[in-house]
Amino acid sequence: MIRFPDGSEALYTVITNPDSAFVVPYFDDGDTMLVRQWRHAWKVSSWEVPAGTSDHGEDPLECARRELAEETGLVAARYTSLGVVHGAAILTGLAHLFLAEQLTESARAPETYEQDMEVLRLPFTEALNAALEGQIVHSGSVTALCRAARALKLV
Repeated sequence: MIRFPDGSEALYTVITNPDSAFVVPYFDDGDTMLVRQWRHAWKVSSWEVPAGTSDHGEDPLECARRELAEETGLVAARYTSLGVVHGAAILTGLAHLFLAEQLTESARAPETYEQDMEVLRLPFTEALNAALEGQIVHSGSVTALCRAARALKLV
């Protein structure tokens, strides 16, 4: 329950959640990589940038490295911070956004709940257009792709 300056009260939900990292991989040829997995809360399969929640006390960049490798098998030699965003007004966790470049491929190591995850390599501009046109609906992924496009001077 929260109390407003006029004395009225209202129920307000706050969900304590961990910080997260969202990674936009960018290949030298202009491609990126998206992942697709089932989102139980939405009851749909969703295309997204590689992402995941931080382990307690984990550095956001370390989380980004771990998630990129687990979900895509990619290792990046260069990371650029794209800033931090809040996921929703009721969530406490911060979403740290990164651009990953100078990529090399290794073996994927998805978590148990990511075994159905699909991986798709496509031109970055196609992924950005999918975000801008509403085909990618995951807010952190849309934001990360837009900020990556700005950092890459594509917009």
